[in-house]
Amino acid sequence: MKEYRDGFVIKVPGSSANLGPGFDSIGMAVNKYVTLFVNHAEEWKFTSVPPLSIKKEENILLTVCKELQKLWGMEAPPVHVLTMSDIPLARGLGSSAAAIVGAIEIMNILCNKNLCPDEKLQLAAKFEGHADNVAASLYGGLVVSTYQNEKWEYVKLPVEELEMVAVIPEFEAKTKESRGLLPDRLAFGEAVAGSSHANVMLGALMLKKWDLVGKMMESDIFHEPYRQKLFPGFNKLKESASGAGAFGITISGAGPTVICFCEKGKGRKVVSTLASEFPQHKVELLQVSKVGSEVHSNHLCRVSSI
Repeated sequence: MKEYRDGFVIKVPGSSANLGPGFDSIGMAVNKYVTLFVNHAEEWKFTSVPPLSIKKEENILLTVCKELQKLWGMEAPPVHVLTMSDIPLARGLGSSAAAIVGAIEIMNILCNKNLCPDEKLQLAAKFEGHADNVAASLYGGLVVSTYQNEKWEYVKLPVEELEMVAVIPEFEAKTKESRGLLPDRLAFGEAVAGSSHANVMLGALMLKKWDLVGKMMESDIFHEPYRQKLFPGFNKLKESASGAGAFGITISGAGPTVICFCEKGKGRKVVSTLASEFPQHKVELLQVSKVGSEVHSNHLCRVSSI
């Protein structure tokens, strides 16, 4: 830990999961970030700018840091963690996954674990319950994952010439509650159809067949038909976004954010249209974050000066 004796900074991107039919498997990193400024302290301390009113037991950073010390049978030196984030909480843009990845990066340094990227993924998915968001936050870009033989496997795919427009409501949607809307079972034929939609969507993404990508996104049968009630006016928004140039519109993760996919250069028109027609929501142009979590030494920074 010598290279970080003056503290360190961790930057983790948010993410959009599922992309329609890729339920609990596909995640894309986006250019919204949680940044953690970590400095040595006499006791553990977690603060944020601006201040967040969350209960201690709901602090994911604190929880994961504690659990990793138990798991490894180690006591890490205390630090002050200052969080700055532009990832909205409980909106389907991977805020919890980014926090989990950030906590693992912190403990990897404090406990001198020298974890490889794959080891970080196994830990992150264990805390999150699935790998779609955490894999995107760890590796950046578009990541597809699956769980087999008690191990998460993944592949990172190249994604270029894409923009995203996020329509972010003021209200939250807790993942647990959002999952409660989903059916316990699907008929075999439905599961086969849903899987094939995801397969074709990924192939179309690689070949830049945007119309086919959008068609497959909107053919999802795993979660969107059940979760769209979280976003009043969802169908009207899809119609408006499509008319403005978006080729695919779907719910981001557990919602309630709706994500609209566009070819490079067409996103601003979609932003303008949706901001005008849906002034009650925040509308933002997003890019793919090609880089995942990063750790930098912080010898010039002092938390007290921020």
